[in-house]
Amino acid sequence: MSLSDPLGDMLTRIRNGQHARMSVVESPASKLRSNVLEVLKREGYIRGYSEEDVRPGVKNLKIELKYHEGEPVIKQIARVSKPGRRVYSKITDLPRVFNGLGISILSTPRGVMSDNEARAANVGGEVLCRVF
Repeated sequence: MSLSDPLGDMLTRIRNGQHARMSVVESPASKLRSNVLEVLKREGYIRGYSEEDVRPGVKNLKIELKYHEGEPVIKQIARVSKPGRRVYSKITDLPRVFNGLGISILSTPRGVMSDNEARAANVGGEVLCRVF
C-alpha cells in the first residue's frame, strides 16, 4: 500500500501511541523519517529509535515514546507542510512555537533540523511539522 504522506503517517502513529500510553510504536523506515526522529531525540521529545529489518530490503523504525510523571512529553505534534500545500519559510519569517516552548522541524539545504538550529545556521527551508 502506498502512502501519499509518509511523514504525516509517522506523526499520526506517534500521536496515537501517546494517547494510548504505548511505550513503543513502529513505522516503516525512510531517511526523512529517521532524520525527523533524530531531531525529536536531540530535543528530548522521544527516548530514542532503532531500525530493524523485517525482511531483506524492508526496514521498520521502533520509536520509544517518552513520558514525564505519567503524562506524554509530546502534547501536540502536527504536520505543517503537506503534499498538497508545501510551506516554506525564510528564517526571518519563521514564528516561534508557543513562544519558544515548542519547536518547528525544518528541511533545509543543510539537512533536517529544529528551528533553533536553523536560526543558528541562518538557513530557512520547508517547515515539516510543529511539536509542543
